[in-house]
Amino acid sequence: MQFCSMFEKMRQHWKVNNWNLFLIISTFALGGSACASIAKKILGFCVIKNDVVLTIVYLLLITVLWPICVLIISIPLNQFAFFKKYLLRVAGKLSGKKKNP
Repeated sequence: MQFCSMFEKMRQHWKVNNWNLFLIISTFALGGSACASIAKKILGFCVIKNDVVLTIVYLLLITVLWPICVLIISIPLNQFAFFKKYLLRVAGKLSGKKKNP
């Protein structure tokens, strides 16, 4: 089954057990949903009428809010250490910093 092999590859890559993989995927899902919901509520207060500008503001909000939402949700799911390391690694890649040997 290709679907199961995808999860197995993720589990091996992140070096976690099945339960932690479930919690990590749940954190990604809940964090993304919370982020979208919060951004939508914030946009409700905006008086921007231009759809293009509204879309750009929404994307910027998502970019800023997503890591915060994921970190907050990771705390009760006991995955904070994983997501702190994950987000630092992503930030390093986005900033163009190379990993030390």
